[in-house]
Amino acid sequence: MALRITNLRMSVEQPETELPKRIARRLKLSAPEVLRWRILRKSLDARSRSDLQFVYSTIVELHNEPACLKRLEMDGDIATYLPESFDDPDSGKQTLSSRPIVVGSGPAGLLAGYYLARRGYRPLIIERGQAVKDRVPVLRAFDRHEADHQNENNYLFGEGGAGAFSDGKLTCRMTGADVDWVLEAFVECGGRSSIMYEHRPHLGSNKLPMICRNFRRKIEALGGEYKFGCRLESLDVRDGSMAGLHTSSGYIPATHVVLGIGHSARDTYEMLHAAGIPFQQKAFQLGLRIEQPQAQVDQWKYGRDQYRELLGAADYTLVAKGQRDLYSFCMCAGGVAIPSISEPNQFCTNGMSNSRHDTPFANSGLMITLEPNEFGSDHPLAGVELQRRYEAIAFELGKRDYLSPIQWARDFVVGRTSSSDQVLPSSYQRGTVNADLQAVLPPAVIHAIRAGLPIMDKRWRGRFLENATLIGPEMRGSSPVRIDRDRTTRQVPGLVGMYPVGEGAGYAGGIISAAVDGLRSAREIVRQFAPLSA
Repeated sequence: MALRITNLRMSVEQPETELPKRIARRLKLSAPEVLRWRILRKSLDARSRSDLQFVYSTIVELHNEPACLKRLEMDGDIATYLPESFDDPDSGKQTLSSRPIVVGSGPAGLLAGYYLARRGYRPLIIERGQAVKDRVPVLRAFDRHEADHQNENNYLFGEGGAGAFSDGKLTCRMTGADVDWVLEAFVECGGRSSIMYEHRPHLGSNKLPMICRNFRRKIEALGGEYKFGCRLESLDVRDGSMAGLHTSSGYIPATHVVLGIGHSARDTYEMLHAAGIPFQQKAFQLGLRIEQPQAQVDQWKYGRDQYRELLGAADYTLVAKGQRDLYSFCMCAGGVAIPSISEPNQFCTNGMSNSRHDTPFANSGLMITLEPNEFGSDHPLAGVELQRRYEAIAFELGKRDYLSPIQWARDFVVGRTSSSDQVLPSSYQRGTVNADLQAVLPPAVIHAIRAGLPIMDKRWRGRFLENATLIGPEMRGSSPVRIDRDRTTRQVPGLVGMYPVGEGAGYAGGIISAAVDGLRSAREIVRQFAPLSA
């Protein structure tokens, strides 16, 4: 038995090496009586800018935990620690007629493939884009205006999916053994060990390509295989069961398919819908992206220069309550704005930051939730068409060259066009063009953002909109569709062997939740079927 201690507080200026003494003092013990300890959770309490504190939860092992617990029974922050067990089932008895196929190498597909490989199922992972080493130079050339958009090798398609170049935030509202398993997998493949307990863990866009490569190497060493430049084109379904996949690289026998296509594979959505796969409309998030000087954000959150030196670039989370809530999304401290484009002649934005958070810009999505009854049609893919319509407008505003429309935030709020003669500050590398952003989103969303921004600015005493610009639209916050899935088997109803997972299937909203979703579907394959023989 171990004990959990919560609400252990230390000034951010104190070294973490002091934590064992704090633990012993809290337990009213000498330091040698604490046999082992580890951090379970670490967060920053920044409510007082004159006294920023780290808040810890720790797990402690002692010689006699029951006696200590009885002696401190009035301390509500000390309790028995009972970890949740990870569900790692015995392999099933049924025989697989072919290796499991994973479609897509984003977080959902990646962790599904990793679990299957570790359990001996030798998965084949097919990815329409290229390996991460072949993505990087293409993206850099696009950003520098030295190359045009590539339909199959871009910020959204390729090894690691959109997650490989979208900041690497591992923040997740979920907790439990599955989340821990996923985080441990990231550590095994090169992530910092501290992501296991940080409140807002972050890998960094510069680290993610290496981590994706390490996952691939481990999967291949365990008998798995990758096939890049392999786009799913149609399904081979026989008598209500999966039989195979028609791909751009030829036919692949496939009786069990983990479908992790991501939320931007719109052509695949259309193919699946035409094939009779049941879809539902789903509310999704859209809005704009705000950019501010990072030094301004640091000053607001920290107040003192020495905190910036200790803690690095500051982030923020904001919500403006109203008829529609406006909230920050994917805040990138010391980051850059990037294009989020999966089709030609369309434009929308995203943000990312490297592990050092070392650019002079802060950026964050400013998002509103749009409900299905606002899509303008009851067609299952109406939300996708709405996204396309406004992204096409943004492309035209960007001179048909993937420039980002931009506007001073305060001009946007009052409906005033920013001067066309002024070059507005932005980290978007390909270039910007001054424009009226009310054209790139539905009127109801524009109204909600205009109502919410002054609330956020008031909370920051006028510093939130100061020197701030807006770019956009931000359309890929989540998927506008959900593929029907049985809650128990995790398969498409009426189609044996098809397991839709992750953000693209409408069951996740971030790297960790998508990875957990992929893990859980892979686990059901393991639970039912025997591993493949070598």
